[in-house]
Amino acid sequence: MLFGQLMLGLINGAFYAVLSLGLAVIFGLLNVINFTHGAQYMMGAFVAYILLVVFGVPYWGALVLAPVIVGAVGIVIERTMLRRLYHLDHLYGLLLTFGLALIIEGLFRSQYGVSGQPYPNPLPGGTNLGFMFLPTYRGWVVVASLVVCFGTWLVIERTKLGSYLRAATERPDLVQAFGVNVPLMITLTYGFGVALAGFAGVLAAPIYQVSPLMGANLIIVVFAVVVIGGMGSILGAIVTGYALGIVEGLTRVFWPEASSTVIFVVMAIVLLVKPAGLFGTAK
Repeated sequence: MLFGQLMLGLINGAFYAVLSLGLAVIFGLLNVINFTHGAQYMMGAFVAYILLVVFGVPYWGALVLAPVIVGAVGIVIERTMLRRLYHLDHLYGLLLTFGLALIIEGLFRSQYGVSGQPYPNPLPGGTNLGFMFLPTYRGWVVVASLVVCFGTWLVIERTKLGSYLRAATERPDLVQAFGVNVPLMITLTYGFGVALAGFAGVLAAPIYQVSPLMGANLIIVVFAVVVIGGMGSILGAIVTGYALGIVEGLTRVFWPEASSTVIFVVMAIVLLVKPAGLFGTAK
C-alpha cells in the first residue's frame, strides 16, 4: 500500500510539476498571473479527445498536435487581450484570465456536460516490480514529465535564448537594442507556457475522464505549488511539484483525512518562514 500510494503521489507530482512549470514560465518571464491555466489544461485533454473521435488522430499524434493548438489559442489571447495589461497592476491580468477560464469552462460544459468522456489507454498493461505493480502508462507519464521539465529548465537557464528571456523581463529596451524582437519573444513565451498546460492535459486524458471540471479541480493546488516553490522560479516549480505529490501520497497512507489539505498546510508554513518561497528571492 505504501509503494502504491508513493506511485500515485509521483503521478500527481508529475502533473503538478508540468502545470506549475507553465505557470512559473509565464509569471517569471511575463509577470502575468495566468488563472486560465487550469482551463488550458482541460483544453489539452479535450483537443486530444476531439482529435481522436472526430479526426481519428491517435494519442501519439495528439501528444504533439494538442499542445500546439492550445498554445496557438494562448498566443491569440496574449496578442488580443493580455498585451494591453502589461503596464497595469497584476490584479488586472488575474481578473482577465479568471474570467476567460470561466468562459472556456462554460463553453465546454454546455457542449459536453460535466459527466466526463473516456479516453482509451494507449499503453495498457504493466510490470510487476515485486514490491508493487507499475502500470505502463503511468510510468510513461512520469518519464515524459521529467523530460519536458528538465528540457525546459535547460533551455531557460543554460542557453542564449533563456538569457534573452530573463533579460527581457528586467530591461526590455536594452534587449530590443540588440536586435531582439521582444514583443514576439514575449508572445511565444506565453504560448509555450500555455502549451505546457495542454501537454499535461493530453497526459491526463487516459488516466482521468476528460471533463470540463478537471482544470478547476487542479488549478488551486497548482497555484499553491508555485507559491511554495517561489513565484517565477523554474527549478522551484519542478522540484516542489514532485516533492508535494510524494508528500500527498504519503499522507494518504498515514493520515488519509489530511491528504486533501496537506499541500495548503505546507504552503502556510513556508509563507510564514520564507514568504518568497523555497526557491524564490525576495524583491
